[in-house]
Amino acid sequence: MTFTTLAQFAAALSAMPGPDPDAIAGAQARNGQLTKPPGALGRLEELAIWYAGWRGNPRPKLERPQVVIFAGNHGVVAQGVSAFPPEVTVQMVANFQAGGAAINQLARSFGASMSVVPLDLDRPTMDFTQGPAMTEADCAAALSAGWDAVDPAADLLVVGEMGIGNTTSAAAIALALMGGTAQDWTGRGTGLDDAGLARKADVVARGLALHADADPLEVLRRLGGRELAAMTGAIARARALRIPVLLDGFICTAAAAVLETARPGALDHCVAAHVSQEPGHGRLLAHLDKTPLLALDLRLGEGSGAALAIGILQGAIACHSGMATFAEAGVSEA
Repeated sequence: MTFTTLAQFAAALSAMPGPDPDAIAGAQARNGQLTKPPGALGRLEELAIWYAGWRGNPRPKLERPQVVIFAGNHGVVAQGVSAFPPEVTVQMVANFQAGGAAINQLARSFGASMSVVPLDLDRPTMDFTQGPAMTEADCAAALSAGWDAVDPAADLLVVGEMGIGNTTSAAAIALALMGGTAQDWTGRGTGLDDAGLARKADVVARGLALHADADPLEVLRRLGGRELAAMTGAIARARALRIPVLLDGFICTAAAAVLETARPGALDHCVAAHVSQEPGHGRLLAHLDKTPLLALDLRLGEGSGAALAIGILQGAIACHSGMATFAEAGVSEA
Protein backbone atom coordinates (compact mmCIF):
# COMPACT_ATOMS: atom_id res chain seq x y z
CA MET A 1 0.00 0.00 0.00
CA THR A 2 1.21 3.50 -0.78
CA PHE A 3 0.32 6.20 1.70
CA THR A 4 0.70 9.77 0.49
CA THR A 5 -0.62 11.46 3.64
CA LEU A 6 -0.57 10.75 7.35
CA ALA A 7 -4.37 10.92 7.34
CA GLN A 8 -4.48 7.88 5.06
CA PHE A 9 -2.31 5.93 7.46
CA ALA A 10 -4.47 7.04 10.40
CA ALA A 11 -7.55 5.77 8.57
CA ALA A 12 -5.90 2.39 8.01
CA LEU A 13 -4.98 2.24 11.68
CA SER A 14 -8.58 2.85 12.74
CA ALA A 15 -9.75 -0.26 10.87
CA MET A 16 -7.44 -2.80 12.50
CA PRO A 17 -8.81 -6.25 13.50
CA GLY A 18 -8.64 -7.82 16.94
CA PRO A 19 -7.79 -11.36 18.00
CA ASP A 20 -10.12 -14.31 17.40
CA PRO A 21 -12.15 -14.89 20.59
CA ASP A 22 -13.01 -18.47 19.62
CA ALA A 23 -9.34 -19.33 19.15
CA ILE A 24 -8.53 -17.79 22.54
CA ALA A 25 -11.29 -19.81 24.21
CA GLY A 26 -10.12 -22.98 22.49
CA ALA A 27 -6.50 -22.38 23.46
CA GLN A 28 -7.48 -21.71 27.06
CA ALA A 29 -9.51 -24.92 27.17
CA ARG A 30 -6.64 -26.92 25.70
CA ASN A 31 -4.16 -25.35 28.13
CA GLY A 32 -6.31 -26.55 31.01
CA GLN A 33 -6.16 -30.15 29.77
CA LEU A 34 -2.39 -30.46 29.18
CA THR A 35 -0.25 -32.84 31.25
CA LYS A 36 1.03 -30.32 33.78
CA PRO A 37 -0.21 -28.63 36.94
CA PRO A 38 -2.26 -25.47 36.26
CA GLY A 39 0.02 -22.51 35.59
CA ALA A 40 3.19 -24.60 35.80
CA LEU A 41 4.58 -23.13 32.57
CA GLY A 42 4.04 -19.56 33.77
CA ARG A 43 4.19 -16.91 31.07
CA LEU A 44 4.69 -19.54 28.39
CA GLU A 45 1.01 -20.41 28.80
CA GLU A 46 -0.04 -16.77 28.41
CA LEU A 47 2.17 -16.39 25.35
CA ALA A 48 0.75 -19.45 23.64
CA ILE A 49 -2.85 -18.35 24.23
CA TRP A 50 -2.05 -14.80 23.06
CA TYR A 51 -0.41 -16.16 19.92
CA ALA A 52 -3.33 -18.54 19.26
CA GLY A 53 -5.79 -15.67 19.43
CA TRP A 54 -3.97 -13.58 16.86
CA ARG A 55 -3.39 -16.50 14.51
CA GLY A 56 -7.01 -17.67 14.82
CA ASN A 57 -5.98 -21.21 15.70
CA PRO A 58 -6.40 -22.79 19.16
CA ARG A 59 -3.53 -25.18 18.41
CA PRO A 60 -1.15 -23.01 16.38
CA LYS A 61 2.30 -23.53 14.91
CA LEU A 62 5.12 -21.02 14.46
CA GLU A 63 6.92 -21.85 11.23
CA ARG A 64 7.64 -18.63 9.31
CA PRO A 65 9.14 -15.91 11.54
CA GLN A 66 10.27 -12.81 9.66
CA VAL A 67 12.95 -10.30 10.63
CA VAL A 68 13.08 -6.96 8.79
CA ILE A 69 15.79 -4.36 9.43
CA PHE A 70 15.14 -0.76 8.35
CA ALA A 71 18.00 1.71 7.95
CA GLY A 72 17.93 5.51 7.83
CA ASN A 73 20.20 8.48 8.41
CA HIS A 74 19.52 11.44 10.69
CA GLY A 75 20.37 15.09 10.21
CA VAL A 76 20.41 15.63 13.96
CA VAL A 77 23.77 13.80 14.04
CA ALA A 78 25.26 17.19 13.15
CA GLN A 79 24.53 18.20 16.76
CA GLY A 80 27.15 15.73 18.07
CA VAL A 81 24.69 13.22 19.54
CA SER A 82 26.51 10.04 18.51
CA ALA A 83 29.93 8.56 19.11
CA PHE A 84 29.91 7.20 15.54
CA PRO A 85 29.73 9.04 12.18
CA PRO A 86 26.71 8.63 9.89
CA GLU A 87 28.79 6.66 7.39
CA VAL A 88 28.47 3.69 9.75
CA THR A 89 24.80 3.27 8.74
CA VAL A 90 25.75 2.46 5.14
CA GLN A 91 28.61 0.24 6.27
CA MET A 92 26.38 -1.74 8.61
CA VAL A 93 23.75 -2.22 5.91
CA ALA A 94 26.46 -3.87 3.82
CA ASN A 95 27.36 -6.02 6.82
CA PHE A 96 23.72 -7.12 7.20
CA GLN A 97 23.52 -7.94 3.51
CA ALA A 98 26.73 -9.98 3.77
CA GLY A 99 25.40 -11.91 6.76
CA GLY A 100 28.02 -10.64 9.21
CA ALA A 101 26.00 -8.90 11.93
CA ALA A 102 24.64 -10.26 15.19
CA ILE A 103 21.08 -10.15 13.89
CA ASN A 104 22.03 -12.41 10.97
CA GLN A 105 23.26 -15.08 13.37
CA LEU A 106 20.20 -14.82 15.63
CA ALA A 107 17.71 -14.89 12.76
CA ARG A 108 19.44 -17.95 11.35
CA SER A 109 19.49 -19.66 14.74
CA PHE A 110 15.71 -19.49 15.06
CA GLY A 111 14.80 -20.20 11.44
CA ALA A 112 13.70 -16.67 10.60
CA SER A 113 13.89 -15.10 7.17
CA MET A 114 15.70 -11.76 7.18
CA SER A 115 15.69 -8.75 4.89
CA VAL A 116 17.22 -5.27 5.01
CA VAL A 117 15.45 -2.14 3.75
CA PRO A 118 17.71 0.93 3.33
CA LEU A 119 15.71 4.16 3.21
CA ASP A 120 17.31 7.04 1.28
CA LEU A 121 20.63 6.73 3.11
CA ASP A 122 22.14 9.41 0.91
CA ARG A 123 19.43 11.83 2.02
CA PRO A 124 19.38 12.19 5.82
CA THR A 125 16.36 13.59 7.59
CA MET A 126 16.47 17.24 8.60
CA ASP A 127 17.95 18.25 11.94
CA PHE A 128 14.84 18.33 14.13
CA THR A 129 16.23 21.18 16.25
CA GLN A 130 15.95 23.35 13.11
CA GLY A 131 12.65 22.11 11.70
CA PRO A 132 10.60 18.94 11.12
CA ALA A 133 12.72 15.85 10.49
CA MET A 134 10.59 14.79 7.52
CA THR A 135 8.09 16.23 5.12
CA GLU A 136 4.69 14.59 5.18
CA ALA A 137 5.50 12.90 1.87
CA ASP A 138 8.76 11.48 3.23
CA CYS A 139 7.11 10.20 6.41
CA ALA A 140 4.23 8.66 4.46
CA ALA A 141 6.71 7.00 2.08
CA ALA A 142 8.60 5.48 5.01
CA LEU A 143 5.36 4.23 6.58
CA SER A 144 4.52 2.66 3.20
CA ALA A 145 7.94 1.02 2.96
CA GLY A 146 7.41 -0.60 6.35
CA TRP A 147 3.87 -1.68 5.51
CA ASP A 148 5.00 -3.30 2.25
CA ALA A 149 8.01 -5.06 3.83
CA VAL A 150 5.83 -7.44 5.85
CA ASP A 151 5.39 -10.86 4.29
CA PRO A 152 1.68 -11.81 4.46
CA ALA A 153 2.76 -15.46 4.81
CA ALA A 154 4.83 -14.74 7.94
CA ASP A 155 3.47 -15.94 11.29
CA LEU A 156 5.66 -13.74 13.50
CA LEU A 157 7.34 -10.37 12.90
CA VAL A 158 10.49 -8.82 14.35
CA VAL A 159 11.44 -5.33 13.19
CA GLY A 160 14.87 -3.86 13.82
CA GLU A 161 16.77 -0.77 12.81
CA MET A 162 20.10 0.75 11.93
CA GLY A 163 20.62 4.49 11.95
CA ILE A 164 23.33 6.53 13.61
CA GLY A 165 21.58 9.11 15.80
CA ASN A 166 18.31 7.23 16.12
CA THR A 167 18.36 6.90 19.92
CA THR A 168 18.12 10.71 19.92
CA SER A 169 14.99 10.57 17.79
CA ALA A 170 13.57 7.78 19.96
CA ALA A 171 14.17 9.83 23.12
CA ALA A 172 12.51 12.88 21.58
CA ILE A 173 9.49 10.82 20.49
CA ALA A 174 9.16 9.26 23.94
CA LEU A 175 9.36 12.67 25.59
CA ALA A 176 6.73 14.12 23.26
CA LEU A 177 4.35 11.19 23.74
CA MET A 178 4.86 10.37 27.42
CA GLY A 179 6.04 13.60 29.03
CA GLY A 180 8.72 14.02 31.68
CA THR A 181 12.10 15.58 31.04
CA ALA A 182 14.68 15.07 28.33
CA GLN A 183 17.00 13.49 30.90
CA ASP A 184 14.35 10.84 31.66
CA TRP A 185 14.54 9.48 28.13
CA THR A 186 18.08 10.19 26.97
CA GLY A 187 20.77 7.51 27.22
CA ARG A 188 24.32 7.03 26.03
CA GLY A 189 23.33 5.27 22.81
CA THR A 190 26.49 4.16 21.04
CA GLY A 191 28.64 5.07 24.06
CA LEU A 192 28.63 8.83 24.70
CA ASP A 193 30.69 10.27 27.53
CA ASP A 194 29.10 12.54 30.16
CA ALA A 195 29.54 15.68 28.07
CA GLY A 196 28.03 13.96 25.05
CA LEU A 197 25.10 12.71 27.12
CA ALA A 198 24.37 16.23 28.38
CA ARG A 199 24.59 17.60 24.84
CA LYS A 200 22.22 14.89 23.59
CA ALA A 201 19.65 15.63 26.32
CA ASP A 202 19.81 19.32 25.41
CA VAL A 203 19.15 18.44 21.76
CA VAL A 204 16.13 16.34 22.77
CA ALA A 205 14.77 19.18 24.92
CA ARG A 206 15.23 21.71 22.11
CA GLY A 207 13.51 19.39 19.68
CA LEU A 208 10.48 19.11 21.91
CA ALA A 209 10.36 22.87 22.48
CA LEU A 210 10.20 23.39 18.71
CA HIS A 211 7.63 20.64 18.05
CA ALA A 212 5.36 20.70 21.10
CA ASP A 213 1.64 19.89 21.00
CA ALA A 214 1.75 17.60 17.97
CA ASP A 215 -0.48 14.56 17.50
CA PRO A 216 1.30 11.17 17.53
CA LEU A 217 1.83 10.82 13.78
CA GLU A 218 3.07 14.41 13.61
CA VAL A 219 5.46 13.60 16.46
CA LEU A 220 6.83 10.79 14.31
CA ARG A 221 7.17 13.09 11.30
CA ARG A 222 8.77 15.98 13.16
CA LEU A 223 11.10 14.11 15.53
CA GLY A 224 11.55 10.67 14.03
CA GLY A 225 13.47 9.14 11.16
CA ARG A 226 12.67 7.08 8.13
CA GLU A 227 13.60 3.80 9.81
CA LEU A 228 11.40 4.59 12.82
CA ALA A 229 8.47 5.46 10.55
CA ALA A 230 9.05 2.24 8.60
CA MET A 231 8.95 0.21 11.83
CA THR A 232 5.69 1.96 12.74
CA GLY A 233 4.25 1.04 9.34
CA ALA A 234 5.43 -2.57 9.58
CA ILE A 235 3.96 -3.08 13.05
CA ALA A 236 0.65 -1.66 11.84
CA ARG A 237 0.67 -3.93 8.79
CA ALA A 238 1.30 -6.94 11.03
CA ARG A 239 -1.80 -5.99 13.02
CA ALA A 240 -3.84 -5.77 9.82
CA LEU A 241 -2.69 -9.31 8.95
CA ARG A 242 -3.06 -10.62 12.53
CA ILE A 243 0.67 -11.39 12.65
CA PRO A 244 2.03 -11.25 16.22
CA VAL A 245 5.04 -8.98 16.82
CA LEU A 246 7.98 -9.20 19.19
CA LEU A 247 9.12 -5.67 20.04
CA ASP A 248 12.85 -5.02 20.23
CA GLY A 249 14.58 -2.25 22.18
CA PHE A 250 14.13 1.44 22.86
CA ILE A 251 14.03 2.64 19.25
CA CYS A 252 11.57 -0.02 18.12
CA THR A 253 9.39 0.57 21.17
CA ALA A 254 9.35 4.33 20.58
CA ALA A 255 8.20 3.71 17.01
CA ALA A 256 5.51 1.35 18.30
CA ALA A 257 4.41 3.84 20.96
CA VAL A 258 3.26 6.17 18.19
CA LEU A 259 0.61 3.59 17.29
CA GLU A 260 -0.53 3.01 20.85
CA THR A 261 -0.82 6.74 21.52
CA ALA A 262 -2.72 7.28 18.28
CA ARG A 263 -5.08 4.38 18.96
CA PRO A 264 -5.11 2.74 22.41
CA GLY A 265 -4.93 -1.02 22.04
CA ALA A 266 -3.03 -0.83 18.75
CA LEU A 267 -0.18 -2.85 20.26
CA ASP A 268 -2.27 -5.72 21.63
CA HIS A 269 -0.67 -7.97 19.01
CA CYS A 270 2.79 -7.10 20.37
CA VAL A 271 4.88 -8.53 23.21
CA ALA A 272 7.99 -6.81 24.58
CA ALA A 273 10.88 -9.16 23.86
CA HIS A 274 13.37 -7.59 26.27
CA VAL A 275 14.35 -4.51 28.22
CA SER A 276 17.57 -2.90 27.07
CA GLN A 277 20.26 -0.90 28.85
CA GLU A 278 18.89 2.35 27.44
CA PRO A 279 17.43 4.03 30.55
CA GLY A 280 14.28 5.16 28.76
CA HIS A 281 13.33 1.71 27.55
CA GLY A 282 12.06 0.30 30.83
CA ARG A 283 10.18 3.52 31.48
CA LEU A 284 8.58 3.39 28.04
CA LEU A 285 7.55 -0.25 28.49
CA ALA A 286 5.95 0.68 31.79
CA HIS A 287 3.94 3.43 30.08
CA LEU A 288 2.79 0.88 27.50
CA ASP A 289 2.06 -1.76 30.17
CA LYS A 290 4.39 -4.26 28.47
CA THR A 291 6.36 -6.69 30.65
CA PRO A 292 9.55 -7.80 28.86
CA LEU A 293 10.41 -11.45 28.40
CA LEU A 294 14.18 -10.96 28.80
CA ALA A 295 16.58 -8.66 30.62
CA LEU A 296 20.06 -9.36 29.28
CA ASP A 297 21.61 -5.86 29.31
CA LEU A 298 21.48 -5.67 25.51
CA ARG A 299 21.89 -2.33 23.75
CA LEU A 300 22.75 -3.31 20.19
CA GLY A 301 19.49 -2.68 18.36
CA GLU A 302 19.16 -4.41 14.97
CA GLY A 303 16.17 -6.36 16.33
CA SER A 304 18.64 -8.56 18.21
CA GLY A 305 16.75 -8.85 21.50
CA ALA A 306 13.48 -9.59 19.73
CA ALA A 307 15.12 -12.19 17.51
CA LEU A 308 16.52 -13.91 20.58
CA ALA A 309 13.02 -14.07 22.07
CA ILE A 310 11.72 -15.96 19.03
CA GLY A 311 13.03 -19.07 20.77
CA ILE A 312 10.94 -18.39 23.85
CA LEU A 313 7.78 -18.03 21.78
CA GLN A 314 8.64 -21.14 19.77
CA GLY A 315 9.01 -23.06 23.02
CA ALA A 316 5.71 -21.75 24.36
CA ILE A 317 3.83 -22.77 21.21
CA ALA A 318 5.57 -26.14 20.97
CA CYS A 319 4.49 -26.99 24.51
CA HIS A 320 0.94 -25.76 23.99
CA SER A 321 0.34 -27.44 20.65
CA GLY A 322 2.54 -30.50 21.06
CA MET A 323 1.95 -31.67 24.63
CA ALA A 324 -0.54 -34.44 25.26
CA THR A 325 -3.70 -33.84 27.25
CA PHE A 326 -4.35 -35.91 30.37
CA ALA A 327 -6.84 -38.01 28.41
CA GLU A 328 -4.47 -38.58 25.48
CA ALA A 329 -1.62 -39.62 27.79
CA GLY A 330 -3.71 -41.71 30.13
CA VAL A 331 -2.53 -39.63 33.08
CA SER A 332 -4.83 -39.09 36.03
CA GLU A 333 -5.86 -35.52 36.68
CA ALA A 334 -5.75 -33.94 40.11
